[in-house]
Amino acid sequence: MKHVIIGGDGFVGSHLAADLAALGEAVLVADIRKSDHAHYATVPFHKIDVTKADSVESLPLAPEDVVYNLSAKMLSPIVTRAERHDFFWPVNYHGTQNILSWMEKNGADRLVHFTTDMIYGHSVTVPQDETHPAHPLGEYGESKLATERLAEEYRAKGFKIPIFRPRLIIGPGRLGILVKLVRLIDLNLPVPMIGGGNNPYQFISVFDCASACIAAWKAGFPNEAYNLGSDDPPPVRKLLGDLIRHAGSKSILLPTPASLVKLTLDALDAVNMPIMDPEQYKIADEVCILDTSKAKRELGWQPQHRDEDMLLAAYTEYRKARDGRKQGERSLAA
Repeated sequence: MKHVIIGGDGFVGSHLAADLAALGEAVLVADIRKSDHAHYATVPFHKIDVTKADSVESLPLAPEDVVYNLSAKMLSPIVTRAERHDFFWPVNYHGTQNILSWMEKNGADRLVHFTTDMIYGHSVTVPQDETHPAHPLGEYGESKLATERLAEEYRAKGFKIPIFRPRLIIGPGRLGILVKLVRLIDLNLPVPMIGGGNNPYQFISVFDCASACIAAWKAGFPNEAYNLGSDDPPPVRKLLGDLIRHAGSKSILLPTPASLVKLTLDALDAVNMPIMDPEQYKIADEVCILDTSKAKRELGWQPQHRDEDMLLAAYTEYRKARDGRKQGERSLAA
């Protein structure tokens, strides 16, 4: 048996590949690009494009193998309203379709599949458990929700497909949608918040996402959906305030009237000049907390990392990479 990780060169996939290899498992990484991860010394890599069925079908797969689908187009970078459908759906939906078809043809029926908490939309209940109504606010959430319906079709054929719905995934090497705020902090400029920043903002560590995949494998691939999020998420104001102090910045946090800001962002989005994706700003001042008790109870999974620590770790790596680029530019100029 081997573990085939589709999208395995990405943020979560690369950590999962390293963790499984450290456990002595046979691992195959498949992705459209290959980075310089150390585990490639022992983990084979296969280049594929999930949007092309023949490319996916070029992957070797045995009936006893297990698959993890971590391929995705996400909310960063920001794309215009006119581009969103063609940006998200080919990878997120049709890519999943190609993966499931390839598995069926090869007799493999165990898949860990990642979607997103963005399928929920506006908070109806706090916290949000897995039965929360699904009303996505944009193409990203809609494309991911469609893959959950696709998974249900394959479950009816005998597939075992645990589905994970993570909050914003963060950790060393990835800030995601927070990059714009970080740049303001580095420039000592005011950092605007949508609303007063008193609502908690929940992340999920990349390390905890990888451990959830392993927990699902060890639990026998239950046909259930599971939320993934941190415990005790702090308010936005505290998260950003801690980051400003950590950076040694003179930035100040700037509360804004949420309704007015959202109207402005709606107008910019309508004319294809988005600053944020609607799926981000429409819930930015809401209390959106995922209830992760089901994953803890059924998988024996437990988040180990705090939001505050992961944000600071992500910023530290960002600064290291930025300073490295600047040093390289100075060397070239010299």
